[in-house]
Amino acid sequence: MTRAMAAPASPHAAPLRLGFLGVGWIGRHRMEAVLASGLAEACAVCDPSPDMVSSARALSPTAFAAGSLDDLIDARPDGIVIATPSALHAAQAIRALEAGIAVFCQKPLARTGAEVAAVIDAARAANRPLGIDLSYRHAEAMRLVRAHIRAGEIGTVYAVDLTFHNAYGPDKPWFYDMALAGGGCVMDLGVHLVDLLLWTLDFVPVEAVSADLYRGGRRLRRPADEVEDYAVVTLGLETGAVARLACSWGLNAGRDAVIEAIFHGTSGALSLANVAGSFFDFTAELRRGTQRQVLAGPPDDWGGRAIVAWADRLAAGGGFDPDTANHRAVAGVLDRIYGR
Repeated sequence: MTRAMAAPASPHAAPLRLGFLGVGWIGRHRMEAVLASGLAEACAVCDPSPDMVSSARALSPTAFAAGSLDDLIDARPDGIVIATPSALHAAQAIRALEAGIAVFCQKPLARTGAEVAAVIDAARAANRPLGIDLSYRHAEAMRLVRAHIRAGEIGTVYAVDLTFHNAYGPDKPWFYDMALAGGGCVMDLGVHLVDLLLWTLDFVPVEAVSADLYRGGRRLRRPADEVEDYAVVTLGLETGAVARLACSWGLNAGRDAVIEAIFHGTSGALSLANVAGSFFDFTAELRRGTQRQVLAGPPDDWGGRAIVAWADRLAAGGGFDPDTANHRAVAGVLDRIYGR
């Protein structure tokens, strides 16, 4: 039996050994979170920037500086955490999974639905946990919104308003290259909105997609050969509900960010909203008519919970999680937004 096809390991008495591929700001933040959990230690880090490697090794001085993904794999870690440009995700994740190593990957998992499906198939074949950093699922405010909807607190959901405007936009050039990024603000920010919609509503099928994409105020053709910085999308769900999605980079928002998810039901509404332009502080509210009840608010240190949940499954000896396959639906919606 090859390692790739072997059964999941028995639960760890010692911390997991993890390799980190890409240790810029987000990769280093996830590294810090999983190390702080006590579930894992870093055995190796890899990044083209010596400064980034040095900063990561400051968190774990015993981790060695790997020169490549192959070097990470040769170290035989229990898992590899990927935080590299989007164009590299699929091939890197598949390479690790085929070596029998679990993977936690930054969003988007890949640029297209076909690439996403290939990664998921590799994880299933290897029977290894595949984690995707769809971190907003883990904010306590969003968890409460979903729990109240599933409990029938607002009746039947018939409309959803989803918003993510980032007043700055990415600072890395590759984000603005369609071949490297696979898309613009929808791929970067909209993926969270589509995921929260489908995850909250039990992955109800999306029957219709209408999208308008813009770059610098100019409407783009679909499929576009350049990335968008503003998008407005309407999704028609199988239930008859409708979702409206808007996201952008560099919008004149008057604050750092506008992030909202409002679920309108036949007997009330539930909302997630950021506080004072924050990327990290959220409230959850139950609304009925002109009344509102606050269900959750800051502080809530949720940013690293996705990787900790993945590490916990891996440490417990868990294999492939069938729920991971639902990300095919998210990727499929993004493909339709881009006209692919």
